[in-house]
Amino acid sequence: MGTHATRLTATLAVVGALALGAAGCSADGDRSTGRDQHGQEGESPGGGAEEDPGDAAGAAPQLLGDGSTANTGPQPEQPPAPEPLAPGEEPPQFVVFSWDGAGEDANELFSRFRQLGEEHDADMTFFLSGLYLLPESERLSYEPPGRDPGASDIGYLSDESIAATLDQLRLAWQEGNEIGTHFNGHFCGPTGVSSWSKDDWVSEIEQAKWMVQNWRTTTGLTEADPLPFDYDTELVGGRAPCLEGQENLLPAAAEMGFRYDSSGNSLQVWPERRHGIWDISLQSVPMPGHSFETLAMDYNFMVNQSGEQSGDPAMWPTWQAEMHDGLIAAFDRAYEGNRAPLIIGNHFNQWNGGIYMDAVADVITELCPRDGVECVSFRQLVDWLDAQDPEVLDRLRSLGVGQAPPDGWASFLAG
Repeated sequence: MGTHATRLTATLAVVGALALGAAGCSADGDRSTGRDQHGQEGESPGGGAEEDPGDAAGAAPQLLGDGSTANTGPQPEQPPAPEPLAPGEEPPQFVVFSWDGAGEDANELFSRFRQLGEEHDADMTFFLSGLYLLPESERLSYEPPGRDPGASDIGYLSDESIAATLDQLRLAWQEGNEIGTHFNGHFCGPTGVSSWSKDDWVSEIEQAKWMVQNWRTTTGLTEADPLPFDYDTELVGGRAPCLEGQENLLPAAAEMGFRYDSSGNSLQVWPERRHGIWDISLQSVPMPGHSFETLAMDYNFMVNQSGEQSGDPAMWPTWQAEMHDGLIAAFDRAYEGNRAPLIIGNHFNQWNGGIYMDAVADVITELCPRDGVECVSFRQLVDWLDAQDPEVLDRLRSLGVGQAPPDGWASFLAG
């Protein structure tokens, strides 16, 4: 399909506003280490293959294309097929932990949270930036809309980090997690993805898929194991850079076979379809100690605490507690109220000493083992939504933020 790759410029676009209107992520990074907004560095990663990925279903994989991906059968470690709620049955409390960028570098955060999910029965969604599998030497094969070939606002990974990222993607999928997309060049601001047409988004999605489906050719890692999934069927959703451009992205995503999108911002209410796909956007959650709310994402907590740069280390414990307590308050508000799925987004980063990673790790540890709580991927969530009676979903959507059924679930969903 034409040329596909991505050039990451050293000049990084910074997007983000305080409080409720804050953008979902930034292209600003820790320049002292050359790390971009997803915590990536151009250094050899500490992570590596933790086991022989082999083939996920026990049968010989069917290699696809140049062998970068393979059909290995049904994905392992999936929950039972969802069923409609029985009359009067209260909904489970779903929590989705998702990661923008999803690359493995020397900080080993992809492997950290993949392993944490295994320990606490939490399936997650890893939104892979396509160019994280494209060597910088091949950057001119990426043609971003409205930019020169090879342009990008995030940095390419080193060859070692590409190999480590592939290891984590194999393991993550085999352990039941979803591999979505964060697209490619991460262009924010007025001339970025918010200015793209539907056709621009279609091109970006096609190129993101191409990078995943052709890494053996672009990297020369011809002896490496394939990714154990067919990305044409695995890729069913994504999140746009800086939560921008969703209006034209949605019809493009529907045309490309997506089942959901998580590129907007919303309140803690039950999702609805737009353009035929589920709009499951990031949500506004309490900001402890403040009168406003912010999006449930590490970057947004940071911007409200220290701006776009690291702040006073003496404040790090306070800020970590604010993010932890804000997410727990959002969970309690949903669990005791309308049971709307809680949608949390993050990046693999070391902002403010890594406090946001520690806060999210503590939330996963506390919430996912609870009875009645299901920590799921976006794909698993939309499987459940698709299995429900539309009239039941309409009734769930009638509940406001934190609003419990006035006479209890048995009466509210009596049938």
